[in-house]
Amino acid sequence: MNICVFCGSSSGTDPIYAKAAKELGQLISKSESSLVYGGGNIGLMGILADEVLASKGKVIGVIPDFLMKREVGHSGITQLEIVGSMHERKKRMAEIADVFLAIPGGWGTLDELAEILTWKQLRLIDQPIGLLNIDFFFDSLIEQMKIMVAKGFLAESSFKSIKISDNPQKLLTLLGVKSF
Repeated sequence: MNICVFCGSSSGTDPIYAKAAKELGQLISKSESSLVYGGGNIGLMGILADEVLASKGKVIGVIPDFLMKREVGHSGITQLEIVGSMHERKKRMAEIADVFLAIPGGWGTLDELAEILTWKQLRLIDQPIGLLNIDFFFDSLIEQMKIMVAKGFLAESSFKSIKISDNPQKLLTLLGVKSF
């Protein structure tokens, strides 16, 4: 199974995020799944990829050429695909992913999550999508989604299709990843 994780190119200000990324990386390896991610060697992206590799797992990175030129591409992963743009990156990750999940991050993480949620709503994809809500990171976003439902801008079924947990193992189980 290929598990696509959207996450930050920063580690954040609290070590709890790096700890969660490491735990997620170990669980991905234990489930005999592969990590699909943005191909970076910095922030939570680098921590997650390094942990999957340290646990003898497979890591597939997809990175745009302009980011590779900035020397943020992870050269030590199993497979690194260099694409022409951010749009191509998201498309390629969607082509090879069986499951999507987001952990804390910034604009890029939010962009990737919003696009994949939109694709699911439009039935362009059918893969499960989850949020790893470490330290209440996504609480405000979840509340905003509830407002979107209440105001008639988001179908309740679309919101309810998102699997949410603060525990990496529980989230992977909710997403249908084989047991550990």
